Amino acid sequence: MTNTEEKVAGVDVGERRISIPGFTEEGEQLAAAKVDTEHSHGGLGETQRKTVASAGSRANRHTGFDLAEFPQPNGREEEWRFSPLKKLAGVLSDEPTANAGTEDEPVDYQVKAPEAVVISTLKADQAPRNTVLQPADRAAVLATKHTEDALYIQVPADAELDEQVKIDITGIKAGLRGNAHIVLEAGVNSKATFVLEHRGSANFNGNVEIKVGDGADVKVISLQRWNDDAIHAGQHDAEVGRDASYKHVAVTLGGEVVRLNTNFRYAAEGAEAEMYGLYFADSGQHLEHRTFVDHNTPNNTSNVLYKGALQGESARTVWIGDVLIRKAAEGTDSYEKNENLVLTDGARADSVPNLEIETGVIEGAGHASSTGRFDENHLFYLMARGIPEDIARQLVVRGFLNEIIQKIEVPELEESLQEDLENELKIHGN
Repeated sequence: MTNTEEKVAGVDVGERRISIPGFTEEGEQLAAAKVDTEHSHGGLGETQRKTVASAGSRANRHTGFDLAEFPQPNGREEEWRFSPLKKLAGVLSDEPTANAGTEDEPVDYQVKAPEAVVISTLKADQAPRNTVLQPADRAAVLATKHTEDALYIQVPADAELDEQVKIDITGIKAGLRGNAHIVLEAGVNSKATFVLEHRGSANFNGNVEIKVGDGADVKVISLQRWNDDAIHAGQHDAEVGRDASYKHVAVTLGGEVVRLNTNFRYAAEGAEAEMYGLYFADSGQHLEHRTFVDHNTPNNTSNVLYKGALQGESARTVWIGDVLIRKAAEGTDSYEKNENLVLTDGARADSVPNLEIETGVIEGAGHASSTGRFDENHLFYLMARGIPEDIARQLVVRGFLNEIIQKIEVPELEESLQEDLENELKIHGN
């Protein structure tokens, strides 16, 4: 029951839910609820007639396994307009893994896991492969198509792992193509941390799908520590079970081009899911992160926070954040935020948060984005206390990014990433 006598910032509030002006339980009352339009947006391929709820809705974004529906992008598509397509050509061409099945494959995979973990492989038609991840762009389709045996890592029900499951992905042949599909499954009421570390040089397409069982507590940490000549396109999709907890942390420091899509949806009610990201771009680097939270069931919460720093001529970062609260997702509580710190002239950060709400019966939803230079007040405060300017700048950057590092909650990783950030700051003397 909504209490219409109490108002906060002009909005009627009830005991637990918010009533948003312009919305009802049926969602926003749009002037034109449905439009019959020519649609060639995103990866649909051939122009076709399609009835859509609203132009550009994330709910209408095409996904699937048919490569024909994802033609080579030309840069005019919304999905690709920020991306350097010439540099991504090595991962967008329809090519299998170079030297597949031999010792000369361009990417090496090593798994270290506690004894309770089951490690095997899955063909394309073997569940749970392809039950969670739905390719959303051409690179993801190609990774699936050209990976015959997906790496399958399964944590049994009720298992609580004291050690991380470590997956080392190392490129050993610069310029050669590697495709991968990894399936991570955490059983009911299990607890696990998965660490994927990318190093070396290669043209790499990597899909990761994560199935989080009911009541499970799962962290996935993806580290992009590539060499300067590496190209990486990836899609990470998770499905979060009833009353489960899921956290995905992406840290991108290396690579000439990294384009990572990170998404999750819910299997039932009562779940908490989070996505965190940290990136630091230097001259010539393009680091692009796209997130999608699909609130498809009621009474779940989500939080997204990505932070980035840029330094050097032509350093480029992109963050695109989508949150979709569907009609059925009453009781949703969601927030997303992106912050960028530009350290030098010539660097550019693009940040686009998007929020779609199809029901007004929610706990709360919001988004924010900010991009700027140093806060001169912070520098003045530190320098006034005898700290040299270069050291003061380093302290400000470390403080800005440390919030994300602390979300990892793996002490040895946090320490090594702090060292990586120190090295990044020394490149341009910041």
